Amino acid sequence: MNILETPSIQETISRIFMNETENVAQLEGLERFFEVETQLMHEIHNLEKDRAKETLRELIDMLALHAGKDIIRTVRNYYIILSSVMARKLYEMRVPPKKAFAFNAACVELVDKHMNDSEFMYVADELIEFFTSIISERKQPSFGHQTVNKVVIFINDEVERDLSVEEIAKHFNISTSHLSRIFREHAGITLVEYLNVRRVEESQYYLRHSNKGISEISKQFHFCNQSYFTRIFKKYTSVTPKQFRDSQHIPYFRYTLPNAK
Repeated sequence: MNILETPSIQETISRIFMNETENVAQLEGLERFFEVETQLMHEIHNLEKDRAKETLRELIDMLALHAGKDIIRTVRNYYIILSSVMARKLYEMRVPPKKAFAFNAACVELVDKHMNDSEFMYVADELIEFFTSIISERKQPSFGHQTVNKVVIFINDEVERDLSVEEIAKHFNISTSHLSRIFREHAGITLVEYLNVRRVEESQYYLRHSNKGISEISKQFHFCNQSYFTRIFKKYTSVTPKQFRDSQHIPYFRYTLPNAK
């Protein structure tokens, strides 16, 4: 075949589309796929984590009917597509673009690292954990002071920066003493404690899904040294960073602010 006879990309895609349309038409139950996927998005948005895990498993079962022996590749591709859809939804929820992009990259890295015959269902659960965690950061706090609500969102968005009480106070054009007082009064913990809590929560993903050393992760989240990072991490999770990294069965630590409504 000479170059003039080579089918165009558009022709190739059209042929594949027609073939796949015929194949899918012979399968039962796929008409519900997008309905179930819509249900999954609703559950993630409402932080219904356990239900979302079950719904994603239902979607995987539907994909398996079509994939045949190629189920790993099919599910892997769907995980990546789902992560991209979630990144777009985060952006629509006014998550900073750099964080939405990083979220998508982190999901792809998770899929690449763990996607095999024995762990692809584990990846599904981990993605739901990650999705609901990021969504929860964007839920508007309902404390009785609007500045405190804005501070919580600001910290969630900028958790990897070397934030201090002084810098946050300057950003909101109030004194450090006033900020510290109203935050503790309305949130139920000190601002410094909340900074540490959020850093511990975020560091869990790097411990479990990156090859970075514990010391490097400690520096990334601006703990003064690895020993201090270990002490703070264990204070909230009851395990050391190494123990968390080495055991996939240790659940993620999630903190609920004492006075959150």
